[in-house]
Amino acid sequence: MQATGARLQVGVVFGGVSPEHEVSVITGLQAVAALDRTRYEVIPLYIAKDGRWYTGTVLFELEAYQDLEAIRQTAVPVRFDPAAHGKLLLVEAKPRRWPWQRPRRYLVDVVLLALHGGDGENGGVQGLCEALNVPYTGSGVLGSALGMDKVLSKLLCREQGIPVVPFQWFREADWADHEEAWLDRLEAELGYPMVVKPARLGSSIGIQRVEDRQALDAAIEEAFRYDEKVVVEQAIRNLREVNCAVLGDPSEARPSVLEEPVRSDRTQLLTFQDKYMRGGSKAGHRGRKQQAPQGMASLDRIIPAPLEADQTRAIQEMAVRIFQLFECAGVARIDFLLDDDTGQVYFNEINTIPGSFSFYLWEPAGVPFDRLMDELIRLAQKRHREKNGRVRSYEVNLLSARSLQGLKGAKSP
Repeated sequence: MQATGARLQVGVVFGGVSPEHEVSVITGLQAVAALDRTRYEVIPLYIAKDGRWYTGTVLFELEAYQDLEAIRQTAVPVRFDPAAHGKLLLVEAKPRRWPWQRPRRYLVDVVLLALHGGDGENGGVQGLCEALNVPYTGSGVLGSALGMDKVLSKLLCREQGIPVVPFQWFREADWADHEEAWLDRLEAELGYPMVVKPARLGSSIGIQRVEDRQALDAAIEEAFRYDEKVVVEQAIRNLREVNCAVLGDPSEARPSVLEEPVRSDRTQLLTFQDKYMRGGSKAGHRGRKQQAPQGMASLDRIIPAPLEADQTRAIQEMAVRIFQLFECAGVARIDFLLDDDTGQVYFNEINTIPGSFSFYLWEPAGVPFDRLMDELIRLAQKRHREKNGRVRSYEVNLLSARSLQGLKGAKSP
């Protein structure tokens, strides 16, 4: 088994079966570079696009991801072993060269999740960690599932009196049966322009702003390529986007400074290209520097957002309220829409694993990236202790011979 020494074994999980796979790789390598190697032994855990898990030092190298198929030939495949209660035990899954060789084992104390979209952000991998009783960073199953679904998150916020833009949603089967009726309804209730989004996807993938019926029809069909549920919103003509990160858990949550992403055209939303296809940053292994895309950190933005103090405070308070309402933990980024004509602020969406962990929103408050990673790990361990400190089993054996007497449907041996 891999020696731990005095350092905590941290498994950084990234990649995943998701359209945001490459974005997750960027976030994962940023986390790897930020973790303090005097405190942590870092184990990269890459989930390929086919769902298989890999580890190995090659995964520290940015250049390896230029050919995702080739990386599977050089990285080490691993499988889960449920034998280590409270820790994640991974066993080398590649064929042995000699019969007496034992597969290498990797023991992980804390899982640091750097996944975006798909099962990595919708509660799936979080549920796996819960089932294995392993500490993991970020929100739990409930908060992750709610945050990933734009429809459920908007319905919940609206129910709690948090403003959201007017919207409609529908499933692919309903759309297929009533396409023209839905187009009529959307035009009548929302009016142009509208914004069409897949309900459970991030990084602005599949999002389009439309101005007429033909474009609306085409945008909905395109959105259904990514999800079987689509949300259509009333667009804001003079739009500003303002984001706020929140760090902590429901009992200790604090907001970051606000940011305003810069767009050349206020009638348009930020695109995938705006967010991720600019510039480069540093990422590396054991102190070595590499050139890497900056992810969300590369986006042109104004920090702090140029708003009045009262409006800034109101948005920060709303962000913390939403974070607590969704029972989030770790770091999340809550995105708001601001109508610059009316001053009205609307909840847009919550990102329970934000790109680059929104580290750039904490640095102005004196929390550098490495300390942010420390805090995420601390919160993960805190939640794990609290969970295991409660009663998790009711000590009565209903399957004992005496208890089975008179049990309806039970057969005697």
